[in-house]
Amino acid sequence: MDYINKFLKESKRIIDLIDRKAILNMIDLLINVRNSGGRLFLLGVGGGAGHASHAVNDFRKICGIEAYTPTDNVSELTARVNDDGWETSYVNWLKISKLNKHDALLVFSVGGGSLEKNISTNIVKCLQLAQEVGAKICGVVGRDGGYTAQVADACVVISPLNSETITPQTEAFQAVVWHLIVSHPKLQKFEMKWESVK
Repeated sequence: MDYINKFLKESKRIIDLIDRKAILNMIDLLINVRNSGGRLFLLGVGGGAGHASHAVNDFRKICGIEAYTPTDNVSELTARVNDDGWETSYVNWLKISKLNKHDALLVFSVGGGSLEKNISTNIVKCLQLAQEVGAKICGVVGRDGGYTAQVADACVVISPLNSETITPQTEAFQAVVWHLIVSHPKLQKFEMKWESVK
């Protein structure tokens, strides 16, 4: 029971530490992407890849934003990893998708990526491409935000309170933040099923 109580107590504190202005900035940025006919590309590995797939559905179905993630096509992803290597698998996919200045990236990552530590370098390469072409960068990341927070136009950093639960807390609140965003009245375009049932 001690672990459960501690985890939930820390979760309450994390909610209080979430930067509301960063969330609003991300919502405004995504509205601009939608209004300009841009697309949203969601990137993550591990749990972040699962989040990306789920969030693609939400941004398309609830917000009317054209959205994609490289991890939804397992055949292309594994072919790129096998033939080109992990580090370039996502960025080469983005190049074929013709990432441009009207588009945005949204990164779900526990650490935000780091070239120096050789962590999530495939995401870092995507962020570098986004900077080159002028695409907007968003992130919901943990720890200190890593490379994503350094280059993002809008970024929510989930503050780590316990070094033993950085990953589960970050990934849990990534889901909270993106669900807050897609259901925000400024961004939501279509009614959700259970909210429409009287």
